[in-house]
Amino acid sequence: MFGILLSAGASFVEEISLSVGKWEAARGKETIYTLGFLTHFWGTALLLISAFLIPANFFAPGLPSGFIFTTASLPTLIPRIILDVLQAFAGAYVVIHADRSTIGFLGIITIPLLLVVDVYLSNTVSLSQMCGMSLIVASLILIFINHGIRRAGAWLVVFTSVNAVITISLFKYNITHYNSVAAEQSIVGFILILFFLVMARIQTKENPLERLAHPLFFAQSFLMGIGSVIMSFAYAFGMPSVIASAKRALNILFAMLSGNIYFHEKGLWIKVLSFILIGVGLILLV
Repeated sequence: MFGILLSAGASFVEEISLSVGKWEAARGKETIYTLGFLTHFWGTALLLISAFLIPANFFAPGLPSGFIFTTASLPTLIPRIILDVLQAFAGAYVVIHADRSTIGFLGIITIPLLLVVDVYLSNTVSLSQMCGMSLIVASLILIFINHGIRRAGAWLVVFTSVNAVITISLFKYNITHYNSVAAEQSIVGFILILFFLVMARIQTKENPLERLAHPLFFAQSFLMGIGSVIMSFAYAFGMPSVIASAKRALNILFAMLSGNIYFHEKGLWIKVLSFILIGVGLILLV
């Protein structure tokens, strides 16, 4: 239950941050590279701070704490880093070009796929879980048939949803067997920050570090940092499919609200119906 509460808090603050990023990008104040840099800067910084200042086992008793890195994790960490770079770049692109509700609804694809991974590892699946997956698929078909989702950026959203299954599974495996949450995430985060910083300097000749001095961009980055730290530790408190289910469901709700209120997206009622079906499906899943 604690992991689900953490994912709820993370979803809320992340939606605020991403909505600000989308708004500023639409005004020409923020590029994809600056968005990516701001998205990962404070999350990485806060994880490093937590590694050296927070007492051992404060967040997740029984798991490695502090800054603990094991070279034995490299065979799974390196592929995760490569996939996370692709995930971060595609994710920044869809934030700018896709509707918030499109990202929220298609992001739910991650859940049944994560459940398949969990089932593969435990070799069990219940009838209610099968019904839950069927409801989720039906809700997505319903919203597509009724044109409740714009296609702009949709395929990249699908890619990030499928790719997230691999990156989350590798992350869960590494923090269970090798590295602490702070070490695992800060290493990946540092590489992502470096990637977006270098790309910004080469492609758009801008310095994302200067944006941190602006109150709005600082708030955008800091909120995302808080959300990513909370979410990193949430996965330590339960099965990835359960924690991700809670996060994706709340992502849909918050994205649907922000999309309708701030970005004037259409098809609210069909999205509400699909959200209800997805909510029931997620309850059956977990």
